Amino acid sequence: LPETFLSFLEANGLDPSIYIPRYVRLKPGVGEIEYEINCKLEKVNWLPGFYSIPPDVQIARSMAYQQGKMYGIDAASGAAVSALGISPGDHVLDLCAAPGAKLCMMLDLLGEKGTATGVDVARHRLAACRTMLRKYGLGQRSRLFLADGTTFSVPPITFKEWTSRRPYKERKQEAKAKPEIIFYGQSSGVIGLKKKELGYDKVLVDAECTHDGSIKHIQKFEQWGWTTLERRVLDAERTDRNLTALQLNLLRNGFRLLKQGGTLVYSTCSLTLAQNEDVVDQFLDENSSAELQEIETAKDWPCTSGRTPKTVRFDPSTSATSGLFVAKIRKL
Repeated sequence: LPETFLSFLEANGLDPSIYIPRYVRLKPGVGEIEYEINCKLEKVNWLPGFYSIPPDVQIARSMAYQQGKMYGIDAASGAAVSALGISPGDHVLDLCAAPGAKLCMMLDLLGEKGTATGVDVARHRLAACRTMLRKYGLGQRSRLFLADGTTFSVPPITFKEWTSRRPYKERKQEAKAKPEIIFYGQSSGVIGLKKKELGYDKVLVDAECTHDGSIKHIQKFEQWGWTTLERRVLDAERTDRNLTALQLNLLRNGFRLLKQGGTLVYSTCSLTLAQNEDVVDQFLDENSSAELQEIETAKDWPCTSGRTPKTVRFDPSTSATSGLFVAKIRKL
């Protein structure tokens, strides 16, 4: 790693000597697949459906992967989804959805009831998300929107209800202000809700961040160039001003779209205080209807408490996962 990044870690009190294995999640109902990938899967005891695999094993060419029996997702990211407490019948929003592994897990947890809406600002990443949904047979109860997560405002209503009940000219004008629909499953809307009942039961805001907790992400800069790392991760002005403002606005909008009594999870794979506790603390200070919740399942996780009570952190040096901060918030 370059000296500038090592200095960044040191300035934030982070240990650079960490090792992170790779994780996969098996689709519900999938049986024995070790022979298909030619390696032993180590069960993650604290997170159902997750397994670790050796970092040198190539799964992309295996039949199990090509047939959609498993997908790669870090165990810490799986914990953030698990913290939502998704139940069949919920209507779930993933406000920063691409490339789609967490959205796939949400849909696995929903089963045959409920819907999942994914939003992302990057077209090419959202296209990858659509490909994942199709590959794993999860498109029926999902929809994807190309939109800014800080301003996205489409509630979980039916596509028919949204587009077809007013004159064409009026609908055409309205469409210009609407986010672009990238994918819309046949059963991904909610029928029969009154306006006051509209809102998502669960919202995940896995916000854009510097990704300094993910060594896998940092290693990509070997191809992208270390000067790009300095601009995108180490630039203090971008991190302290622009990026944290974006994170706070994503959190605000996700909470606005949340139904009363619903649950929101805010997470980042940064290990810095500025992008995590500081953002959550500021949000809580300005929202009297937001209540930080204990993450009950975290008692079994290899995580530590965050600076803000009831928040948790996955530290790569002790959790054997990517770094991740998780906060669970209820709308009173």
